[in-house]
Amino acid sequence: MEIQISEGIVRRVRGGKDAPMTGLAVQARTIANFLPLLCQRVGASIVHNSDANYTGIRFNTRVGPVVLEMPMGDGPYRLVHELIEPDEKGRTEVEMRRFPQIYKPRGVAHITAEFLRSRGFLK
Repeated sequence: MEIQISEGIVRRVRGGKDAPMTGLAVQARTIANFLPLLCQRVGASIVHNSDANYTGIRFNTRVGPVVLEMPMGDGPYRLVHELIEPDEKGRTEVEMRRFPQIYKPRGVAHITAEFLRSRGFLK
């Protein structure tokens, strides 16, 4: 499933002409195809968030949503835990891990799944 967020409005994107065909969107779909069943069972979905300026894969884990953000330019992939309520420092997200773009989509999917599984985010 794909979700698009724009000006605070969340809407579901259906395949075909509604789905964005940017390079980041295609990259997110490619990585999502290689995710193991464990990640797909927690409700992994592709998110195009123009408000926060990212495209990524969102995992609805038992401790809150985690997003694998696609890299912008030469930047790294970011694995971010989105907090439901701001913490005592006022943060709404916590960056858990960064990794470079040297990995192929299958490797990115594997690294992400193993990180989430080993840290107790996935059942």
